[in-house]
Amino acid sequence: MIDRRLLINFDWLLLLTVLLICSIGIVLIYSATSAPHSQIRQGLHLKQAYWIGIGLVVMLLIISIDYHLLARWSPFLYILNLSTLGYILYTGNAGVERWIRCFGMNLQPSEFTKLCIILLLAQFFKDKKPSEIGFKECIFAFALTFMPFIMILKQPDLGTALLLIPILFAILFISGIRVRWLFGIMFAGLTISPVLWFVLKPYQKNRILSFINPNLDPLGAGYQVIQSKIAVGSGGILGQGLLRGTQCRLKFIPQHHTDFIFSLLAEEFGFIGSFITLALFLFLILKGLDICANSKDRLGTILSYSIVISLLFHIVVNAGMVIGIMPVTGIPLPFISYGGSAMAGNFLAIGLLLNIKMRRFD
Repeated sequence: MIDRRLLINFDWLLLLTVLLICSIGIVLIYSATSAPHSQIRQGLHLKQAYWIGIGLVVMLLIISIDYHLLARWSPFLYILNLSTLGYILYTGNAGVERWIRCFGMNLQPSEFTKLCIILLLAQFFKDKKPSEIGFKECIFAFALTFMPFIMILKQPDLGTALLLIPILFAILFISGIRVRWLFGIMFAGLTISPVLWFVLKPYQKNRILSFINPNLDPLGAGYQVIQSKIAVGSGGILGQGLLRGTQCRLKFIPQHHTDFIFSLLAEEFGFIGSFITLALFLFLILKGLDICANSKDRLGTILSYSIVISLLFHIVVNAGMVIGIMPVTGIPLPFISYGGSAMAGNFLAIGLLLNIKMRRFD
């Protein structure tokens, strides 16, 4: 049971902001799936609402457990997550499926890897002073992140794998690693990054090339970005109206209910709708930073900061991908894009933020 004293410090405004963003997502998914002759199964907005309900349940579960205890459990959670990732790889589902069947639901383990890494590394660095963080600690943190990174990359899920990198750097930064070390690691990463080109799938290479020049393959890899920019531009100031977006409803944009849902938002609700949605996201990020700044201990600071960076990276990359200033990586828009595992993972992250806020004064 939750101590009643903790409920006094519950951040209702943070939860309300999340639910408002979720409501926008349900409306957009309804619009995306209600088009005549749509190839997307109708009724997904109801299924999204169902996942929001599951998300609220797991959020309540998370806030009922002290985050210090969750951090102590992190090695077991990390091993469990690696096991599920390995199950996908070694059962032959990699490259075809990224999900496992659990309790009648399809779950994507990679969506929960981010939180496992955050908990594990926060637990590792919470008792270390900045002067104690050296080469050995950095290598250990990189090794813990590298294992799930490779396993997710092999699924293949480049977008989710790449998300582990900013999370790692955020944790190293907030833990107090020397700035010259951080820049040195970044420089070394940029130096060896061209090697990754040779391990990318052909379609992933095409995405990068079409990001540099979308007109290189306008009917192939560059098609989605070109059509997405047309949709965003056609929305204007006020948008074309709900259920009236031609680019999305006439199926010019694939996956406009998942990765490219922001293009539907911009087309049907215009600049005003996009601005309000991004303003809600900004408020969410600022609330997270406030929790980080006022957490009662180092563990809470590391956890909340890394969660905020993860959410911010999702938002920036997804919105940038839609308007063509970021490569297409398949990263969903938090709480808006259709997806059950992503929704549950995001509510777990919000639950952890609320957990830290509630226990700031106990």
